[in-house]
Amino acid sequence: MGGIHQAPARRMTGPRPMNHAFRPTADPAWLLSEVGYDPLRESSFETRFAISNGFLGLRGALATDLRACRTLPPRTYVAGLFDTALVGAPIPERLPAPDWLQLRIGLPDGPYLACPDPSSRDVTLDMRRGVLLTQVRQPPGAVLDIRLSTLRLVSLDMRGIVLQLIELAVERGMGEITLDVTSGEASPLLIPVTADPDLGVWRTRQSGKALAIAIDAAVVIDGRTQLPTVRIAGRWSWSLRVQAGQTVVLQRILAVARGDEPVDDPGGRARSDLAVATGLGWRGLLERHETAWRERWDRSDVVVDGDPEAQRALRFAVFHLNGAADPGDERVSIGARALTGDDYLGHVFWDTEIFLLPFYAMTWPQAARDLLTYRFRTLNAARAKAAKMGWRGALYAWESADTGDEATPAQVVGPDRKIVDILCGTQEQHVSADVAYAVWQYWRATEDTAFLLEAGAEIILETARFWWSRAGLEADCLHHIRGVIGPDEYHETIDDNAFTNVMARWNLRRGLDIAALMGKRWPDRWARLSTRLGLSADELEGWRTTAAAMATGLDPETGLFEQFEGYSDLEPIDLSAYAGRSVPMDVVLGRERTQASQVVKQDDVVALLALLPDEFPGNAGTVNFDHYAPRCGHGSSLSRALHGVAAARLGRSEVALGYLRDTSAIDLGDSHVAIAGGVHIAALGGIWLVAIFGFAGLVVRSDGLSFEPRLPAGWTRLSFPVQWRGRDLVVTVDPVRNVLDATLRGGDAMVVSVGPSRRTLGVGASISIRLISLPSLVAA
Repeated sequence: MGGIHQAPARRMTGPRPMNHAFRPTADPAWLLSEVGYDPLRESSFETRFAISNGFLGLRGALATDLRACRTLPPRTYVAGLFDTALVGAPIPERLPAPDWLQLRIGLPDGPYLACPDPSSRDVTLDMRRGVLLTQVRQPPGAVLDIRLSTLRLVSLDMRGIVLQLIELAVERGMGEITLDVTSGEASPLLIPVTADPDLGVWRTRQSGKALAIAIDAAVVIDGRTQLPTVRIAGRWSWSLRVQAGQTVVLQRILAVARGDEPVDDPGGRARSDLAVATGLGWRGLLERHETAWRERWDRSDVVVDGDPEAQRALRFAVFHLNGAADPGDERVSIGARALTGDDYLGHVFWDTEIFLLPFYAMTWPQAARDLLTYRFRTLNAARAKAAKMGWRGALYAWESADTGDEATPAQVVGPDRKIVDILCGTQEQHVSADVAYAVWQYWRATEDTAFLLEAGAEIILETARFWWSRAGLEADCLHHIRGVIGPDEYHETIDDNAFTNVMARWNLRRGLDIAALMGKRWPDRWARLSTRLGLSADELEGWRTTAAAMATGLDPETGLFEQFEGYSDLEPIDLSAYAGRSVPMDVVLGRERTQASQVVKQDDVVALLALLPDEFPGNAGTVNFDHYAPRCGHGSSLSRALHGVAAARLGRSEVALGYLRDTSAIDLGDSHVAIAGGVHIAALGGIWLVAIFGFAGLVVRSDGLSFEPRLPAGWTRLSFPVQWRGRDLVVTVDPVRNVLDATLRGGDAMVVSVGPSRRTLGVGASISIRLISLPSLVAA
């Protein structure tokens, strides 16, 4: 099925259409650009300019072979392609696919751009179109003066398809050139099965998965397709004679397929997908890909007027969020670095449910549904983990790969080069409540009855059962949860962590709500489910009493939560004395002193304030925020975003904006190799949370959507789309006109509230609600 004989479908008829493809979006607000080449920053650059579609991810490496100038190997990631190393700890890792996107260009006087000149490169991430564009020049003095332009995309329309266009414009000289398209080395955990010129198939050594890559390539000069001189497995080559004024175009289309079962035929699927893609040609692929991105942006773009820096941060965040999910694959979830880097081996954490699910639930419900279905598919592994540790119900893995079994390593090397035991896999148990929280938020946003009855209810019930078995009743007549780690991972084996216990109580109460809801609306389904789970009325009553008597560390007189039992007795440390530090506080203080101090990695109580604001009545939110914010060292990329949500809700919009900017700087700041391991996808989700749940004050209710906008000074408009229970809504907060505008683009009539003002919005209609009634509109 080689593609070199299918020229009519993809013949390139002239430079003008190709030039148009290489032309970025005119509006610079959609572009992320960088000029120059710095080997010290290249690994971070490749992360920042990565592109993905939820199934495939490509780091932003140059297409040309850099050899010794490359600090990290190029990476192509395939979601769900996990295997376990043959030696060492049995930790599953996401395997990189063989790199099929590199190009070696041979010139009469040596290789083209073996090591780029510092000023030789101009790269643009066109977020509007979802493409990566590059222009490169080799240093002056070469026999042939060639300008290299490239376009790269992973299709948002056909998720297994990669398109690469490379244009070599000969501007001076005449001579022979060679083009070598080669595949990189496969992981040692991938065993070759098929090695044809147009198809490679591999199987993992232990997990039984398969990977197939079908390839089609064509070289065109002046509209004429050139036959390759070499066409073997892993290498296609062309020898060409060129002269000034000519343009050589190399087009490559890859079709990638993953097989999860021994009977799967990913090779056949890859060849079939490739046939469809080559039939469309590069123009058809590009057009359909751009259309898919336009539709995504129509459902998710956040527009900020008056603050270009915040606009850039939000565009970058939403771009990567849209590229991280694959709503067609419920076997996978989104890892901590999405499909942009190697850090955390592709493992899934609580990050997905707490920081990402809100974005998908409110802008892309199908993606949210499939991410939660992944948790349902791994529910049996969560049950097995709970049972192994002596409890009932479901305890989800702290780090999860494809099966849902616990994937947290037992030990790592710490900053001081000492071996550190990792207790998160057994002690960071709040993840079960986090998954339940995401299921409940999805239900409130979508009222997806089918998902609730088929999967969501069972997740909430089994996680509630875990907390009922986990929280022990003691002599003080309170239920305690001992020996855990909260989101603040500086403190281990602690008792009655406020975040864990309050989330557990919340989980138990939602379990009771689910039981009541199903019993009332779907009694037959409830009878079958409760019988299958062995859920008795006595056990449900036990959940109720456990929730009512949960130890939370709340001081009813002050409204202050103690982060965990004994926290107040630890050493207070003034973090302002360490302002400007470049490393986390546990590195500054050392691990032992940090554990004995009140310094927190990320603030558990502030996280609670962001997730469960109703747990902080009156001025309790202010009391807790003011107490804990100065004690937080923000040693996690997740920390500042939830601080931003909480600060915005308290009316401290400028403080919240500072948190948003700091969060954005993690991936967009110039910090050399700080992001070599991939974008911090949860932090990017957190940027959206600060804008929508913080500044816009979105609250999802059972009867509609409510807003309490608190925009930062300088923001003259905030506009965004959201979805709620089949409705498609566009909201604009306009502080200049002092109104919130809402337009219902689709779905039945709904209620929109701003503070005490409630209005019914009909389909196709728009309303404006004044903001003057909000006393907290002005930032404190």
